[in-house]
Formats: sequence, C-alpha cells, structure tokens
Amino acid sequence: MSEAIIVAAVSLAGTVITVWAANRHTLAELDKKSELSDAKIDAKLERHQAVTDTKIDELTRKVEKHNNMTERTYQLEGRMNEVEHDIRDLKGRNII
Repeated sequence: MSEAIIVAAVSLAGTVITVWAANRHTLAELDKKSELSDAKIDAKLERHQAVTDTKIDELTRKVEKHNNMTERTYQLEGRMNEVEHDIRDLKGRNII
C-alpha cells in the first residue's frame, strides 16, 4: 500500500509542476500579445490624432478665409453706400 501512496504523491507532484509550467507559459504568451496589442492601439491613436490635427488645421484655414471674405464684403457695402450717396448728390446737381 505504501508503494501506491508514493506513486500517487509523485504523480500529484508531476501534475502540479506540469500545470504550473503550462500556466507560466500561457501567461508569458498573453503578456506578449498584450504588448503587441498596446503597440497597435498606440499606433492607431497616433494616426487618428494626426488626422484630427490635419482636419482642425484645414477647418481653421477655411474659417480664416471666410472671415476675410466677410470683412471684404463689409468694406464693399460701405463703398456702395458712398457710391450711392455720390450718385444722389450728382443727380441733385443735375450732372447725371
């Protein structure tokens, strides 16, 4: 009977060691995959940030262009008022 106990104990020890080693190996593989996954995520985030920055720059240029056009329109409206006033003055003098 003591031989059976010794065989069982050795089998148990072998099983525990095998499972422990397999678990370490699996955890090491998961860590590697996690590192690769983190690197991929970082690369995607950098790419998305670059696209966002480009779009913001483009929109900023468009807003500046629009603001410039608004200023020019305002100036033209002022000139038109002056021209209309001058035309009224000339008509009042019967020059036109």
